[in-house]
Amino acid sequence: MRRLLVLGAGTAGTMVANKLRRRLDRDEWDITVVEQRDRHYYQPGFLFIPFGAAPATAFRPTGSLLRSGITLRRGEIDRVLPAESEVLLAGGERLPYDQLVIATGVEPRPDQTPGMLDPDRWRRNVFDFYTYEGAVALSHALRRFPGGRLVVHVTDLPIKCPVAPLEFAFLADAWLRERGMRDRVELVYATPLAGAFTKPVAARHLGAMLDERKIALEPDFLVERVEEHRLVSYDDREIAYDLLVTVPLNMGAEYVARSGLGDELNLVPVDRHTLLSTAWSNIFALGDANDLPTSKAGSVAHFSVEVFVDNFLQHVRGEPMTGRFDGHANCFVESGAGRGLLIDFNYETEPLPGSYPLPGVGPFRLLKESPVNHWGKLAFRWLYWNVLLPGRPVPLPAQMSMAGKHPEE
Repeated sequence: MRRLLVLGAGTAGTMVANKLRRRLDRDEWDITVVEQRDRHYYQPGFLFIPFGAAPATAFRPTGSLLRSGITLRRGEIDRVLPAESEVLLAGGERLPYDQLVIATGVEPRPDQTPGMLDPDRWRRNVFDFYTYEGAVALSHALRRFPGGRLVVHVTDLPIKCPVAPLEFAFLADAWLRERGMRDRVELVYATPLAGAFTKPVAARHLGAMLDERKIALEPDFLVERVEEHRLVSYDDREIAYDLLVTVPLNMGAEYVARSGLGDELNLVPVDRHTLLSTAWSNIFALGDANDLPTSKAGSVAHFSVEVFVDNFLQHVRGEPMTGRFDGHANCFVESGAGRGLLIDFNYETEPLPGSYPLPGVGPFRLLKESPVNHWGKLAFRWLYWNVLLPGRPVPLPAQMSMAGKHPEE
């Protein structure tokens, strides 16, 4: 019996385990998933909790999402021993593997920014929404907020879903307007980027949306420390705040560092097309856990897993992997008041205007706000739980297509 070990039962880990359980002979392959948490979180749902969404809609029991024939092992991972092809758990147990998939993602690390975790500030007037607990705490803080300066802040990249901080700023603007409070709140968006987004065309569109909403953009802001009611950058710029909504530094799991498998952010270096470790021929890293030069988004996990599964089957047969992941990502961007836009891009092509997935027909509009895009984002929750995680086929190509896109003049 050959052994496939999957570390992490998040988006990528659950999808790949379920897809491979359908494709691998049960008499030849054992599949085990190692996960410490008993809840699987729908992380895009965290964005809506501060604005009134029910927290219970953002999670389900981990075990309920894995197909029969997959073993779920509860436990904390101490380290990977790649030379021995074993994973050491915190209690001392060793799990041998023939093939290993690392899919433990990244997590916010507020401890990496001096002053951010100060108990007089953290979850008092400094909040995150990239964790379930942070989003719930922020929902209470927003309802108590009397007005003043609300700063939405990104510490550094890469982060999970790089459009989410912009979405939060747009939704905060709409939420404040609905409550007749917008004229009592100064909204500021502080980012280490030179503009609103990483790609020029999208940065222009998203930057214009900030301007329309009178949300001040503070670009090139690299925070050095958090002090009482102010952020201080490495070049000694300061941004005052009454309420700070921050995205802390995102890092991979600590066991990756202990295993000697990661870079300075505990991300596993992989081949950008096959997701195979650059150091070990029986280790892959999927989802947010790798160092791919693309967005750390659920769509990247989905599209890359589609390519990975066929590659993996070739790999374990001793054949060359012929599939090539192209960095395809697409993200719905909530813009408030029941509207949103969509971006679709890959390693080589930046987000462009147009329609998706069908040229002219859409129904989704690229880089253009519409109610249909908003409903698409809301509908994705159902798709996530009922199609993507179970590993069912999705009628969308994993490779990005230029159909329906057109360059800006």
